[in-house]
Amino acid sequence: MPSRTPRTLLTALAAVALLAGTTALTAPATAAPAAVAATWDTDRAATAYAANPAAVTASGSENAGTAAALAFDGNGSTRWSSNFADDAWVRVDLGSVIRVDRVVLDWEAAYGKRYVLEVSRNGTDWTPFYTETAGTGGSVTAHTYPQEVTGRYVRMRGLERATPYGYSLYSFKVYGGEPAAASTTRTNLALNHPAYSNLYQHAGNSPAFVTDGGWPANLKGDSTRWSSDWNADRWVSVDLGASSTISSVDLYWESAYAVDYLLQVSDDNRTWRTVYQPSAAEVSARRANVQAPGDAAGLHDTVTLPTPATGRYVRMLGKERRSFYNPAPYTAQFGYSLYEFQVWGTGGSASAAYPALPGEQSGSYQTTFFDDFTGTALDRSKWRVVRTGSEMGSVNGESQAYVDSTDNIRTENGELILRAKYCKGCTKAGGGTYDFTSGRIDTNTKFDFSYGKVSARMKLPVGDGFWPAFWLLGSNVDDPSVSWPASGETDIMENIGYGDWTSSALHGPGYSADGNIGARQTYPNGGRADQWHTYSVEWTPTAMRFYVDDRLVQETTRNKLESTRGKWVFDHNQYVILNLALGGAYPAGWNQVTSPYWGLPQSSVDRIAGGGVQAEVDWVRVEQKR
Repeated sequence: MPSRTPRTLLTALAAVALLAGTTALTAPATAAPAAVAATWDTDRAATAYAANPAAVTASGSENAGTAAALAFDGNGSTRWSSNFADDAWVRVDLGSVIRVDRVVLDWEAAYGKRYVLEVSRNGTDWTPFYTETAGTGGSVTAHTYPQEVTGRYVRMRGLERATPYGYSLYSFKVYGGEPAAASTTRTNLALNHPAYSNLYQHAGNSPAFVTDGGWPANLKGDSTRWSSDWNADRWVSVDLGASSTISSVDLYWESAYAVDYLLQVSDDNRTWRTVYQPSAAEVSARRANVQAPGDAAGLHDTVTLPTPATGRYVRMLGKERRSFYNPAPYTAQFGYSLYEFQVWGTGGSASAAYPALPGEQSGSYQTTFFDDFTGTALDRSKWRVVRTGSEMGSVNGESQAYVDSTDNIRTENGELILRAKYCKGCTKAGGGTYDFTSGRIDTNTKFDFSYGKVSARMKLPVGDGFWPAFWLLGSNVDDPSVSWPASGETDIMENIGYGDWTSSALHGPGYSADGNIGARQTYPNGGRADQWHTYSVEWTPTAMRFYVDDRLVQETTRNKLESTRGKWVFDHNQYVILNLALGGAYPAGWNQVTSPYWGLPQSSVDRIAGGGVQAEVDWVRVEQKR
């Protein structure tokens, strides 16, 4: 329970409170609120079925032993199997309108290849909130953040079966809760209300978890928490739905708590007023509590405001993250991690809702950038030459230095040539010595844009460890408060020396590096990378679609990405990059070469030394809707 200790004694007790897992940051003026019963881990679909078996209905069942109710009975070995039709469906009446946080489907071998999850307030009018176009079965968790998904009924509607049999589900689980209504008596106005943050680690740690009403009793573990990325200036906020009078705030932290932070209120979600910050003594005590991650527990902060504040939105703005031994005496900092954000007061409204997500653009495509490299030299009004040690550092364990030289970057015969060169110990750049040089150009500060069709016609070198790429990078990547992968990265084409395939990928928070959202494409009819091909992406507010020679090779929708992986960070400017790397993490992961260079065998070194290892680009085009 929160402390009732007078303010003058709080400093002396702060360190003790930290070790106890609770810190009272101000003395409450009134009795502390009673703990809310944890309902965040209750399967609302199973609860509804147990209360009323008629709550579950379906289009049909394979037989009496696979009735619809068996997907809701809490028994993971029983199952519903539908009638043998692509448009089969199953639904549950939850008994009341709730904000749905997530739906979990546990498929049997007869799974859905394409299906949609939908919500309804009346059982007649349905709104889709998750669409699967390439299902693979297994267990699927579809998080709803940042969509507005409120309703009484939830259903799975099939579009296409993966097998000749029906759709077969071991379980169909629904999690969420009733949003706090307007109140004239003191209550937690934030419960099951919309929550936001500037960044979060992945879909399972979205800000929606801070208002779901639950936290682990020992303030340990990965469940039901928001977790930011590893930066200090991160925030999480709650929409109370209407102007409210706020008397106190409870923050249930995981072990990665804020050492220093601000509590702020706003009327419009843009202009913020600070209403609380821990004292210097309190910050010092929190800062001193350094433990190994496995030993550390969280904190429960109860903050009673000296004067009640008025506003619709409340946020925690982090100023300093906790340090952990990693291992002792060395320390490291992670992100902020918060289980629950309670806002106590009067006012509010249950009508608080997440705003509608962007839809598709209107208009027709028009060319806004084009270069066919017919000039006698690279057009520097369109392209920036990137140099190792100046515009960038060494990355990915690659062996080359990027330099500004016509030996590596030039135009000839109406093509851009990016050529690799070898000279043992000849190049010094960025404090290092390099045996290879190569070329990299981009449109940063020349042409940055949001949304469009981006294409290039290219011919690639084939050989272990040659790594040409055509890609986009978020223009805010150099902002230290953003950086990579929060900036977003769109790999339209990468090749690591294999003649028969290339890859495409998206990188962002929760889906970066080896965990990217990507696909490999193999050229049809014996095609090869060292022939001319057109590589492109269509980037819209709702999806990324990748093509090779106008053949769709990867489609990633914003809906599926945010429901299953993390934040969609492709809503701001990106710029175009062309480069030829040598060796490094991606090639080495495939060819397993470690010597004489990581990912680059001696045979490839000999080819570079012999000349002629180059990526060729016929043209680059960007089209945007106008």
